[in-house]
Order: sequence, then structure tokens, then C-alpha cells
Amino acid sequence: MNIRRFFGKNAREALAQVKQALGDDAIIVANRSVNGGTEIMAMLETDIATTSGQSAVATSMDNSRSLLDFVTAKDQPRQAAPQATAAPAMLANAQAAEETAVQESAIMDMLKQHNEQQEQAYHVATQTLEEKMMGMMQEMRQMRSHFETQMSAMTWQHHLQHSPAKSKVLSTLLSASFSAALSRQIAEKMPNHIDVNKAPMWAKEVITRNLHTLDDEDALLDRGGIYALVGPTGVGKTTTTAKLAARYVMKHGTQNLGLITTDSYRIGGYEQLRIYGKILGVMVHAVKDEEDLKIALNELKNKHMILVDTVGVSQRDQAVTEQLSMLSCADSPIQKLLCLNATSTGDTLTDVMRSYKKHDIAGCIVTKLDEAAAIGNVLDVLIRERMRLFYTTSGQRVPEDIEVADKQALVERVLTPHQASLPYQYLDEELPLVISSMMQTATQEH
Repeated sequence: MNIRRFFGKNAREALAQVKQALGDDAIIVANRSVNGGTEIMAMLETDIATTSGQSAVATSMDNSRSLLDFVTAKDQPRQAAPQATAAPAMLANAQAAEETAVQESAIMDMLKQHNEQQEQAYHVATQTLEEKMMGMMQEMRQMRSHFETQMSAMTWQHHLQHSPAKSKVLSTLLSASFSAALSRQIAEKMPNHIDVNKAPMWAKEVITRNLHTLDDEDALLDRGGIYALVGPTGVGKTTTTAKLAARYVMKHGTQNLGLITTDSYRIGGYEQLRIYGKILGVMVHAVKDEEDLKIALNELKNKHMILVDTVGVSQRDQAVTEQLSMLSCADSPIQKLLCLNATSTGDTLTDVMRSYKKHDIAGCIVTKLDEAAAIGNVLDVLIRERMRLFYTTSGQRVPEDIEVADKQALVERVLTPHQASLPYQYLDEELPLVISSMMQTATQEH
């Protein structure tokens, strides 16, 4: 195919060059505006007849011919007109100029339309190619994911078959609601010489060693300070605040204790803490914003310990940042204790922990232990996030149902099998696939 390039100051001049070089049978292939004029790509019609697969060029044949017809008709000599007066001659010249302008405008419009059609066809073809490539890449990712899962399952199956003790630990931890990541990490670090019957005891020691709790409650109460209980709605912050207040009153009396609540949204939120405060003989200050909080803290500046009950906020709510920022902007340092619901799933607890932890959390209080069938999920989060556990609560009674966190008792409870958990025990043959699938999911999330 012999395609030639022509350049003119305008479309009319470029088309005239096409006609002169290729004749009336020329075919316009493409055109575009360039610096200084118009560029036209053209070829002979006879070249089209001997070339296959050029449907786009053939489609534009009729339009291209019509462009040359404009030029041909325009360039033909006009018949001499009889002599006339000067005025009719000027009128004829004006009409001729107007016709020339109309013809040039029509040519430019047709060239522009032809060019737009070519660009549209190019974009459609490009988009189709990109979609096909993306589909192929997605299929390759899925194949790779499936292959990695199968290989991981085979590796773990071989690994566990040759190490019954590690298989026992892995099954025990998973059945106790520990995450696959932590369970696998503990199982991998177990020495090979550990007997299968001693494996659970070894796992207890490892978990106990990695679970950090409050060292000395007396030191905390004697030191005093400002503590704010934060966390999602319904986790039991108000009741826990009252329990902590009662523990302090039993040791130091009511004179040096201050109570503040920011819960002005929940119906009865302030009233509930006010009732507890009345029973203890402590006045409760209600605040709505940062300025109110500063005023209340200034009024209570001589108190040895101040407890702040905050409004419950979902971990995915922007109000979390606003609330914790209010606590951080106080003139006096406020230590924040995050309340975690023991009945929540591991995913939910992880979500809560990561949302609040970035705001400088001093420690945690685990609530509703009496309602939780398994507590491996909450211990798992505390271990993985390296968060200190201060207290645990297990009921509504004030102040009886709160205890300083006892990690030996918690670990003993979590790894002692219960009849209710039997349906959730993993069989040895199920462990490789479970672990490999969870590992693959974790890899994809990262």
C-alpha cells in the first residue's frame, strides 16, 4: 500500500496537492491540523483493490471522494460572463468568495468527522484490549492463589504428620478461638523434643509469658491520676467506671475522687452514673465539649483520682477521633483505658483495637467475661497488639464483679476444653487446609 503525505497552509491547498499528484481517484486516509497548516495522508484507489484487511480505509472512500469533488468543482474554470457594469461584477466576486468559504468549511467539517471516527475506533479497540488483559491477569492471580494454597496445605500436612505435638498445639489453640496467625507462630516455635502430652502445658506457658497484665493495683490507686474509659457502644463503660470508683473509695474514701461523664447523647447515660455517684457519695460532672471538660478538670484539680466515662462510639465512626482528640487536648494528661467486649469476634476486636490504639491507649479492660463461651479471641488481640490488660469484669454488680487481671487464670480458662466447644474442635486432617487458607487470606490482605 503506497500512502503519501501532503501539507498545505489550509485544507483546500493540501487537497489541491492531492489532486495534482494522485488525480481524482485519490483516497483520503487521514488528516490532522499541524503547526502551520493541514496534513493529509492519501493514496490511489487502485491500491485499495489489491490490499485486503483495510476495511477502515475502504469505509471512508465515499467521503474522501466527495472531498475531492469539492476541490474539482471549485477549480474548474468559470465560463466568461458578458461584460457588465462595475456593481454587478463586485456582487459576483462577493458571491464567489462566500461560496469558497462555505466549501472550505464543509471540507473541514468532513475531515474533522472522519478524524473523530478514526479516533473513536482506536479508543474502542484499545479499551477492549485492556479489558482482555485485565481478565487474563485476574485469572493468573486466581490460579496462583489456588496453587499456593494447595502447596501450603501439602507442606503443612507433611509438617504435622511428622510432629504430633505441634499438631496438638495447633488444634488446641484454633479450637480456643485463637487466630490462625498466632496459633501457627506458637506451633512453629515449639521445640521438636516436646512430648505430645506435654504440648498443651508448653503452650500455656508461652501464652502466659506473652500476656501482659497490671503488675500492682495498689500502686495504680496510690499513684492516682486521670483515667478515661473509652470504647464502642454497649461494652459496659459506665458500669465499669462505677466499679473502679467503688474500688478506689474502699481504699482511699470519697474525698479525693472525681467523676466526669461525656455521655450526653445516650438516654439516661448521665443519670446512670449520677445514681452510682450518689450511692458512693461522689458528685458527677457532665461535660459536652472540650471547654466543658477543661472547666470540670479545673474544678477537680485537687482530687487524687478522676474517672471519666465517655460516650460509646463505633470504631468506624469519625467521632472516635473527635472524642479522643478532646481527651488529648486537656491541660492535664488523661490516660485512656480501652474496654473490650469478650463476646466479640476476633475480627471485630482487632478492628476496635487498631482504631483506638493509634490514639495512645494506656491499657485495656476486658468486660463481659461471664457471657463469653471462649476468650481466646480477646487474649489473642491483646498478645498480638502488645497491650496491657488492667481489669476484667464479669457481671453487673458494683463493685463485686471486677477483678485485677489474672493472666494465669485467664490462660487456664482459655485452654481448658469445655463441652460446649466440642463442635468447634478441628480434626487433624482438617488443620492443613484451614491453616493454608487462612495464611493465603492474610497474604492477600497485606
